[in-house]
Amino acid sequence: MKNNFIFTTMLTVSTLLASCGSHNGEATNKTSEKLRSIISDETTTTQTIYGKIQGYKDGNIYTFKGIPYAKAERFMPPQEPDKFEDIKICRIYGPKAPQTTTTLEWTGDKESDYAFGNNFVLEPMDEENCLVLNIWTQGLNDGKKRPVFVWFHGGGFSSGSGHDLPCYEGRALAAKGDIVVVTINHRLNVLGYLDLSGAGGKLAESTNLGQQDLVKSLEWVQKNIANFGGDPANVTIGGQSGGGGKVSAVMAMPSAKGLFKRAIVQSGSMFGLPTNENNKKVGLAFLKELGVNPSHPEKLNEFSYEELVAAGTRAIEQVRKAGNTGRLGYTPAIDGKYIVGPTFDPEAPEVSRDVPMIIGTNLHEFCFKNDIEITEEEAKKILTKRFGNEETAVQYIEAFKKVYPNQPAKEFLNTDINVRRSAVKQAISKSRQGTANVYLFLFTWKPRGNALGASHGMELPFMFNNIDLQREMTGGTEDAYKLADLISSAYISFIRTGDPNVKGLPIWEPFTETNGATMIFNNQSNMVYNHDKTILDFPMPGLFR
Repeated sequence: MKNNFIFTTMLTVSTLLASCGSHNGEATNKTSEKLRSIISDETTTTQTIYGKIQGYKDGNIYTFKGIPYAKAERFMPPQEPDKFEDIKICRIYGPKAPQTTTTLEWTGDKESDYAFGNNFVLEPMDEENCLVLNIWTQGLNDGKKRPVFVWFHGGGFSSGSGHDLPCYEGRALAAKGDIVVVTINHRLNVLGYLDLSGAGGKLAESTNLGQQDLVKSLEWVQKNIANFGGDPANVTIGGQSGGGGKVSAVMAMPSAKGLFKRAIVQSGSMFGLPTNENNKKVGLAFLKELGVNPSHPEKLNEFSYEELVAAGTRAIEQVRKAGNTGRLGYTPAIDGKYIVGPTFDPEAPEVSRDVPMIIGTNLHEFCFKNDIEITEEEAKKILTKRFGNEETAVQYIEAFKKVYPNQPAKEFLNTDINVRRSAVKQAISKSRQGTANVYLFLFTWKPRGNALGASHGMELPFMFNNIDLQREMTGGTEDAYKLADLISSAYISFIRTGDPNVKGLPIWEPFTETNGATMIFNNQSNMVYNHDKTILDFPMPGLFR
């Protein structure tokens, strides 16, 4: 058979990782001390409805990368991928969607960049071939019905990919929980979230394209995942940051009904999506900027990606200058067909009323400089400027001390309010339906030796059980491995059954508007009830950086 090969690694995984990243010697992942064979041959080949594909077997995990789940013309809805006769080799991650922003440089701080930003993977971009997914599973064609976990990446709606963070690798979860893990790439920014439907004609369906891609990926899973040992009737979708927003939006998409059973939103609760009225104005201004007649949308193919981005930026500015307020730019919007209201504001979407959820945030979120010490008086001055008066600042400090006693003054500023408030609001909306449980968490664990604290994305290596792969973020300490074991176990339990309760954690009670039940993830995890309600009532316009 062509392209067959057998690799046998001569390095332990732990040795390989130690050579690529920092390691303080305090802990090693015991499962990574074994030699693993990597094999790709007829035993790692399976059938999809589009043709046969070949991946590789990494130890006991079958791995497939860069599988096309759809194809799409520019600014058009996704279509079924092409069929193929020869065996398609799927051993390398596919390209990500074109994007101009990069999370490789987003913190702007040398220490934080090393600990967090430098963990991002620089990947090739390709507009025509970015609709791909990756799969990790313990079995092929074995008749087993493993639960399926589909991950939507972060990066807002403008950047990122299904593997731009090493911890997105699904091998560890698949090995630990005997589940099938799937990660997705889809169209972004001007190509994925510009609304051209106002032009009508051939562009009438050109709205929420990035979200349409995600639904198409879930349809692919339904049609093919059984051959990867997965159960199409037991699919959980999850995402962090922008990925959480994508999950929130998919839950309001009628076309996604029945394609998933459970949902996880991390630091990305999104509700009250705008209507696409303003977005349509942006789309029409965009066409005018490029001099494209709506009756000839094929002309859009003549422009480079960079020219499209520039035209989009000018169009957004024009619509804003014309007095249009609200959310403008590249974001999901209620269009009445692909995304319908309400979207968790004030009510949770009816189309996903039976879907249980995990919703959570991190203690520090977008503060990545948690090593800067300040006095209480300095903190009060900063808060006075933010709140507009000293009295409110003092009230907030006193309320904060009751919620989080004995904390240094920097925590008055570093502790997130906005993202946590959104998560609680979404949880309230979901719990009011009374048809499916919602579980809320707050991740407060802080790494030793760097400035990140419990910042945005810090929980990712823990829930994916991939401390090995992002030691620069976590420090790779023994307590990190222990907490990752508990959190990933809770996630696996939820993905399997809809209930995240596992041995080693306190009983994780479902959230209600009355009890405010929240699991605190830390070295000593515990349940709290409406513990921070008083400070969530304060408007917090910004974060200390």
